[in-house]
Amino acid sequence: MLQPIIGLHTDDEGHWVAQLDCGHNEHVRHDPPMIVREWVTSESGRNSMLGHQLDCKKCDERAPQDERP
Repeated sequence: MLQPIIGLHTDDEGHWVAQLDCGHNEHVRHDPPMIVREWVTSESGRNSMLGHQLDCKKCDERAPQDERP
């Protein structure tokens, strides 16, 4: 299910995590060549993705909302 990004934070290992409007979190790593998300490497890039929709697999599984910092 597509859900918009409403915020971002880092996890305990320093990886970026998107906070989705549905209450779930989704890691958004930049790990080339497998995952290319250069936008997470800069503040302006991260800000530009606010409102962008990601496919939330946790919604499809009807998982409970995640905790957020």
